[in-house]
Amino acid sequence: MQTVNRIDPLRLAVEDLRRDGPVALVPTMGALHEGHLTLVREAKRQAAHVAVSIFVNPRQFGENEDLAAYPRQLAADSALLEAEGVSLLWAPGGEAMYPAGYATNISVSGVSEGLCGANRPGHFDGVATVVCKLFNQVRPDLALFGEKDWQQLAVIRRMARDLDLVYPKVEAIVGVPTVREADGLAMSSRNAYLTPAERAAAAALPRAMRAAIAAIGGGADVAATLTRLESELVSGGFASVDYALLCDADSLAPLTERATGAARLLVAARIGKARLIDNMAA
Repeated sequence: MQTVNRIDPLRLAVEDLRRDGPVALVPTMGALHEGHLTLVREAKRQAAHVAVSIFVNPRQFGENEDLAAYPRQLAADSALLEAEGVSLLWAPGGEAMYPAGYATNISVSGVSEGLCGANRPGHFDGVATVVCKLFNQVRPDLALFGEKDWQQLAVIRRMARDLDLVYPKVEAIVGVPTVREADGLAMSSRNAYLTPAERAAAAALPRAMRAAIAAIGGGADVAATLTRLESELVSGGFASVDYALLCDADSLAPLTERATGAARLLVAARIGKARLIDNMAA
């Protein structure tokens, strides 16, 4: 596996890899777990070579969020990626991504404005900006993202479509199903912030979501079901619930009743030092 941290050698490395066939990109912020490695394995299935980026993007963290505490373990992550057969690791420093005088920001209206966008102002601007840069730096044939952050996936797809960044088609932005622990909790780097007691309590999140989806599918009132879900989480050990919404899967518009089209139940809740997000088809 080749590791590069400057733009010029990155582009030369990608050009060399592309001679063998398509190159897939898996963007990450490091602290890799089985969820990330699942993306890598799917990328290997779909492309001749896999490039992984590791960059803890400061522009998607708010003033009171965990940028300083976010785990950074480049050596361990690199070893995991090499073991998975990754061809290229793009690990830029802050100056390579945002050089002195950097002044450009990308904002995606609509899909970025509710849900986590309402609770984390500027977060999805930071996501869209860094992913646009990664696409322009690597110019992958396809890129893979986890469905765990469904809103992020929607923002990236909209941004890539609007700015003609997909190579060669919209379907090049591949969503990969969420990887879960044995008790159903979605894998996340932020799970490491949980104490053992908090980790045990966190398993209530996917259980409550599955129960809510079953109730709505059986004809239960959507608003009442979501209120009950929030109450169950708080009584089960969560400090608060930022949102619990049934949304159109594409536009993310909130639904007050179960529609005939694709829908997702999306939840964000806080427990201990962690803010956990999850979503499921509904």
